[in-house]
Amino acid sequence: MFVTFEGIEGCGKSTQAQLLARRLAAIGYPCLATREPGGTRIGREIRRVLLHPSHRAMAPEVELALYFADRTQHLKEVVWPAIERGRVVISDRFTDSTLAYQGYGRGLRRSLIASLDRILTGGFRPDRTVLLDLPAEVALERARGRNRASLRGKREGRFERERLEFHRRVRRGYLALARRESQRYVVVSAEGTRNRVHDEVWARLSSSFPPKRKG
Repeated sequence: MFVTFEGIEGCGKSTQAQLLARRLAAIGYPCLATREPGGTRIGREIRRVLLHPSHRAMAPEVELALYFADRTQHLKEVVWPAIERGRVVISDRFTDSTLAYQGYGRGLRRSLIASLDRILTGGFRPDRTVLLDLPAEVALERARGRNRASLRGKREGRFERERLEFHRRVRRGYLALARRESQRYVVVSAEGTRNRVHDEVWARLSSSFPPKRKG
């Protein structure tokens, strides 16, 4: 199974993806937690280019191409081999991020994104997608506060420096995607504590992961 976590900056995707991976491992499901961009060695190089705050002049089309380059390598090197070995793959971001950020946020044609997706991934989709929803004002303050408390903002703060309206467009995009694919998406409010959010995520996903029989 392939499960993804989506949402705007500061919503807690990385934390929740790790918590789900630990929970599944505890009940007998072999898991692999990964991320985009940066789930491979090549992807980590692409991530540095995409997220460095000094690269604000990057053209949206270049940004789009780099995300798909990372994704193609990620699928071929990590995601598909792990699924074939019977593992549950949990990814922090996937194609929905591209639709939300480069489509709704940057204003690139979603038909262009869909065409690239068909060519480079074959239209591959997660089995379940968790959207951690948070008002843009709250999420952005969280993300910027996290960056102030660490060195992350100096290395990966390009999107946190976007205007608030950009993040509002991205959030609206995510919610539109969730309405369109309601069978795949699970929308969870990210305003609670990390444990409360995890409990809600698990309540919504647990039916897909019945406990393994022993012996």
